[in-house]
Amino acid sequence: MRKFLGLTLLAVAMLGVSTASAQKFARINLQEIVIAMPEFEEAQKNLEVFGKDLQEQMEQIQVEFNNKLADFQKNQATMAASIKQMKQQELEQLQQRFAEFQQIAQQDFQKKEAELLEPVQKKAQEAVNKISKANGYIAVFNTSVPSLAYFDEAQLTDIAALVKKELGIVEKPAAAPAK
Repeated sequence: MRKFLGLTLLAVAMLGVSTASAQKFARINLQEIVIAMPEFEEAQKNLEVFGKDLQEQMEQIQVEFNNKLADFQKNQATMAASIKQMKQQELEQLQQRFAEFQQIAQQDFQKKEAELLEPVQKKAQEAVNKISKANGYIAVFNTSVPSLAYFDEAQLTDIAALVKKELGIVEKPAAAPAK
């Protein structure tokens, strides 16, 4: 009975060791993958256009304010007190409108950025999931956001090349040095 129990424990221990050694872990810098995707470049271009439109609108408000301020400063000496007060209030309201627009524009820009980048990030994550499942990895660590206190990168397989291939990302050759 003791011999049987000893053999059973030995078998369980060996099974545990072989199971632990069969587990596969990998790593990937997901941010590098996303940045390499053509969809990311397209999203960046669209975001840039959106940002320029917002900037132009802010500049229009600033020009309007500057023109009204210059007119006020030029003519304030000859203005009646009531007109002067009204012009000052108008300038203050324009400044307030500009500040509110800046805040709203920043929020709109962040929303647009999330809207444009979410599908790109999702596509990259789906490719990582597909490659990970196909190759039997039980965990893949994203090295672009270090969240682990320590891991030995040499012991983890880098699956970036497989994911890039899955996404159809072709590495661009390095630029030749300038002469």
